[in-house]
Amino acid sequence: MADFEAYQEYQRIEDYEEDSPPGEEDLLIHVPEGLKDSWHHIKNLDNFFTRIYHFHQKNGFACMMLSEFFELVQFLFVVTFTTFLFNCVEYDVLFANRAVNHTGQGLNPLDRNKVTLPDAILPSQQCTERIRSNSWIIFLLIMAAIFWIYRLGKVICNVLSYWEIRQFYIKALKIRMDELCNFSWQEVQGRLINLQREQQMCIHKKELTELDIYHRILRFKNYTVAMINKSLLPVRLRVPFLGDVVFLTQGLKYNFELILFWGPCSLFQNKWNLHPKYKRAGNRLELARQLSRIILLAGIANLLLCPFVLVWQVLYAFFSYAEVIKREPGSLGARRWSLYGRVYLRHFNELDHELQGRLGRGYKPAAKYMNAFVSPLLAVLAKNVAFFSGSVLAVLIALTVYDEDVLTVQHILTAITVLGVVITITRSFIPDEHMVWCPEQLLQCVLAHIHYMPDHWKGNANKSETRDEMAQLFQYKAVFILEELLSPIITPFILIFLLRNKSLEIIDFFRNFTVEVVGVGDICSFAQMDIRRHGNPQWMSEGQTEASVYQQAENGKTELSLMHFTIKNPRWQPPQDSSVFISHLREKVQQDAQSGPSPQLLLSEAPLCTSLLSNESANAPDNLLASVLAHPVLTASGLPGWNRRFIPPSSTASAAASVLASLSSSQQPHAGRSRSHVLLPSAHHHHEGPMYHSDHTAADSMSASDSKIVGQSNTALLSEFASAEMSLHAIYMHEVHQQKFQSQHGPGQFQPPVAMRDTGVSAAPGPQMQSTHTASLVLPSPLHLGGWVEEEEEEEEEINSNPAPDHSQTSRGSS
Repeated sequence: MADFEAYQEYQRIEDYEEDSPPGEEDLLIHVPEGLKDSWHHIKNLDNFFTRIYHFHQKNGFACMMLSEFFELVQFLFVVTFTTFLFNCVEYDVLFANRAVNHTGQGLNPLDRNKVTLPDAILPSQQCTERIRSNSWIIFLLIMAAIFWIYRLGKVICNVLSYWEIRQFYIKALKIRMDELCNFSWQEVQGRLINLQREQQMCIHKKELTELDIYHRILRFKNYTVAMINKSLLPVRLRVPFLGDVVFLTQGLKYNFELILFWGPCSLFQNKWNLHPKYKRAGNRLELARQLSRIILLAGIANLLLCPFVLVWQVLYAFFSYAEVIKREPGSLGARRWSLYGRVYLRHFNELDHELQGRLGRGYKPAAKYMNAFVSPLLAVLAKNVAFFSGSVLAVLIALTVYDEDVLTVQHILTAITVLGVVITITRSFIPDEHMVWCPEQLLQCVLAHIHYMPDHWKGNANKSETRDEMAQLFQYKAVFILEELLSPIITPFILIFLLRNKSLEIIDFFRNFTVEVVGVGDICSFAQMDIRRHGNPQWMSEGQTEASVYQQAENGKTELSLMHFTIKNPRWQPPQDSSVFISHLREKVQQDAQSGPSPQLLLSEAPLCTSLLSNESANAPDNLLASVLAHPVLTASGLPGWNRRFIPPSSTASAAASVLASLSSSQQPHAGRSRSHVLLPSAHHHHEGPMYHSDHTAADSMSASDSKIVGQSNTALLSEFASAEMSLHAIYMHEVHQQKFQSQHGPGQFQPPVAMRDTGVSAAPGPQMQSTHTASLVLPSPLHLGGWVEEEEEEEEEINSNPAPDHSQTSRGSS
């Protein structure tokens, strides 16, 4: 009887046909009392974890639902207000082209011909007749109503699903809504992992890891990052008179995802499994022809919808940016990270808030680097145009102050507005006279935060070609708006004439680079950050990787992504191959640190270095980065150090290694860091070897020298040091890569990325390229040597945040 009662505590899962791997159909799971009807055996974990993440990032249920409500109201307002402007306003009266005579007692004779706003608005009956007589208006209003009802249905579904997520936070994770903003995502993720041990949300594995959660949230984004890294998606165009340009908009990205990931004819049979036929190489040509037809149909559909989407884009852009441009004309000259830049610079397994924080730290250095390029001729012209425009504007303003009746003069307000815009634009061409011309160090400072840059930028930071390529990642907001407005026109042609030609390469890519992971499903193999399979020997993985050129990730993406994920998730236990790479990197850092300057010396140079890089508002980690980047310049100049002794020249790599070694032995409290290969301070495990010994660590010195950090919370302190550590790793790994590359090829040469079409592996895949690979993340394997809506986290000004017929935001669900 006792055995029967114990058996009743377990519940057998019945609906396993889609979500259970072979051999686990009869899995028994324990369901704690009180949670039997709640969150055990969640079928669609991709969707569930994604909603948990969005719920946290968007600050809870109330904020999310309020945003959804105002999106509906905003769409309704744009449609209604536009219809009113086109059909209910008498513009001849408004522009005084037709006289209006007001009659009535007590009216001033001068006011009888004065036009008022009600005079220009037609009566409601006449307005209705105009609308009914225009069949195009009727058709567009019906289409808008259908789309609004569709959006209303999605909002209702979101309300119900996110209410369940709210209950999950309160009951399962024990996080109250008024405390949600005090929890970091890492803390929420830790509670999710602990909850999995208590009740089986995922029935495939007893325990979840941080990487499992990231894989489910970022399943499709990791594929996109890998395809951009391997130059598979056609986002580079050759335009007459403009040369090579990068074109990737929200509309084009939406179509890529619709065709490949979640559309009715996509490559995935559900949200977490690639269709079995794409895993077999035998019918690759027939599958490529099918994909080509699907892309053609998508391109034709975009072409048919182009007029409607274009009208929506223009209207929404006008309502969103007209007032901003009038108030701040210089806002169009501000820069933003392009959508292509966000995908190109994104690590594998990097969440949106992590990417946004990293690019946010790199914004100011990138802006300073781009602003350092000025044209002397344009500067002279801009100064004189600004002088003449300012003189006229000053006179008009003085006359207005003297007598406000000047404003009634025809076109006087227009003249004042235009002159203000001209002055603002010309000022952007006038360089800052206090800026120090130091392009190499500025570009290195950008690299410290964005972590990626082409090899040929090294030593060429002062060239306009490098600046133009950087502009593809860091574009003007005006260029962003123009690209989004042109997207409905250009997207169909990219799909029909460029993406179709990539059909066979896409089929081969998904077959060759898809692996099945127990408890997760099919993922991009690059997302495993497997050094042995996808490492690049040029990026410190020589002797540890078996990857061919076709299998290698470009620009050190695998190695840098592994370091980034390890630092951001210190409790994650990497597989054995990855641990070997991290240990090898750590040993190399210690070797180079012995020939580098001391951290105390670097910190003593911080004020001079931050001044050199024009970074006057830096905190302690930024000061340290500036010291690492500028130290080689100071030592090469032959200037004496802070103690008036001669300082021997050193490289950026040795300076970065010195600080990384000091951070490893720092006594700063970093809770939870217990692995020996993590190069951050640890409260539980300290390296006591001779290579780690120092009298005063860099972190101790920084705390003493910068009082701002002392008052920060422990979580903020951990985040700052983790970001600084990753920045130093990026600098160090790029420097070592450049040294190795130049020793093999000589200075001034670079190897272009290998295009997918240039290899013969796809045509005749070898034994190492099986159709699909099955991997388990539970135990480490034996050792084998050998990335029209702006991003929501970026800013509120969005051109396409309200969904359009083929640019709407997508809801992704997976297993």
